[in-house]
Amino acid sequence: MKKRVVITGLGVVAPNGVGVSQFTEAIKKGVSGIKHFPELEALNFSCQIGGIPSISEEKKRDYFSELQLKNFNSSGILYGVIAGMDAIIDAGITPAGKDDEPLWDLGVIFGTGTSGVDKFREAIYKLDEGKVRRLGSTTVAQTMASGISAYLGGMIGAGNLVTTNSSACATGTEAIIMGYERIASGKAAQMLCGSTSDDGPYVWGGFDAMKVITYKHNHTPGKGSRPMSASASGFVPGSGAGAILLESLESAQKRGATIYAEVLGGAVNSGGQRGSGSMTAPNSNAVQKCITAALKEAKVKASEIDYINGHLTATVKDAEEIENWCKALIRNGAGFPYINSLKGMVGHCLAASGSVEAVSAVLQLHEGFVFPNINCEDLHPEITQLIDSERIPQQLVKTPLKTIAKASFGFGDVNACVIFRKN
Repeated sequence: MKKRVVITGLGVVAPNGVGVSQFTEAIKKGVSGIKHFPELEALNFSCQIGGIPSISEEKKRDYFSELQLKNFNSSGILYGVIAGMDAIIDAGITPAGKDDEPLWDLGVIFGTGTSGVDKFREAIYKLDEGKVRRLGSTTVAQTMASGISAYLGGMIGAGNLVTTNSSACATGTEAIIMGYERIASGKAAQMLCGSTSDDGPYVWGGFDAMKVITYKHNHTPGKGSRPMSASASGFVPGSGAGAILLESLESAQKRGATIYAEVLGGAVNSGGQRGSGSMTAPNSNAVQKCITAALKEAKVKASEIDYINGHLTATVKDAEEIENWCKALIRNGAGFPYINSLKGMVGHCLAASGSVEAVSAVLQLHEGFVFPNINCEDLHPEITQLIDSERIPQQLVKTPLKTIAKASFGFGDVNACVIFRKN
C-alpha cells in the first residue's frame, strides 16, 4: 500500500523575492524581478534583460562559512543551498551534527541544468596559463553536476538517496515526482526536492544565439516577459531555485509539522522527438498523455482541477500548450480552470523553473489565491478562442483551491506533471 506524501517545508530564491515571505508578497502584487544588465549589452546580446535573484554578502554568510565561500562563485549552488536549507528550516528539521549518525530516512533530489559555469571559465583561464595548482580545492565540487545535492546532503547530514536529476525545463517538477515516488514506496520518510539554475552570459548566450529570447524590451525590462500575450516575442532568461520538503503523512503527523498540501501523484514522459516533437518543440500528443497519466496516478478526475500552474514561456508555443490542456482535461471556455504563468514576473528560470513555479503553486493552494498574470493585457487570440479570458486573471483572485496541477515541458521533448491537493 502506498504511503501518503505531504509537503511540510518550502524554500525559494527568485528574481522577485528571496525567501517564502518576500516571494509570496511579490507574486500577489505581480512584482517583476526582471532587469536590464549592462554586461549583456556590452557583450552584444540581443536580449539584454534577465531575472537574477538579489543575494547580499551578508545573506550568503547565513548559509556558508568563510572557508566555504573562499573561491566560491557557483550561483546555482548558492541559490540551491539557500532554498534547500530554508525548506529544511521551514519543515522544522534539525540537520545532523558532525558527530551524529546521518539522517537515514531523509534524502535529497535536487536538479540542475548546468553547474558552476563561471567556475569552469575561471578554471579554463588558469589552466591555459599553466596555473593548475591555483584551481583550488572546491573546483570539482562546484562544477560537478551533482554539486548542489552534495552540498545540501552534507549540510543536512542526509543519509538516504542523495542525487541530482537533469531534464532541462522539466527538472524541478520531475524531482518532486521522483521524491514523491521514493516516499510513497516506503524507501524514505523525508525527501528534499527541487532544482536550481546558474545565470549570466555563459548560460544565456546559447539561447540568445538561437533567437528564442526577446530583444524588444531592453529599455522596458518589466514588460519583457509576456506569457499568453499576442505581442510575446520570446522568453526572458531567469535563474534561482525552489525547494520542497516532502514527507510521509505518518512522519509529518508524528512530528506535528505544518502541512502545506498533499502530493497525490504525477507522471513524466517524452515525446521521443517524433511527430511535432523536436529538441526544442513539444510533441502535443505526449504532453496530453503526461497530463492524463498524472491524473490517473493521482486518482483525480479532470473536472476536479481548480487551477493550473502552466509552463507558458512567452513563445509561439503558449497557445499550443493551452490547447493541450483543453484536450487533456476535456474542458474549455468558461469551464476551464484558472491558469497563470510565473514567468511573466521572473522570466524562464530554466532548470529551476519547475521548482520555483511549484513553490508558487503550493503557496496559492495553501493560502487560497491565484496570482495575477502580468504583461498579457493583449491575450493571444488563439488562446481566447479556446478559453474565457476570465480564466487567465490579470488581478489577484482570492478563492479557495482544492486540487491543482503543475506541469513543465522541457528541451529534449520531455514532460512532467504533478497534482497537489489541499490537505
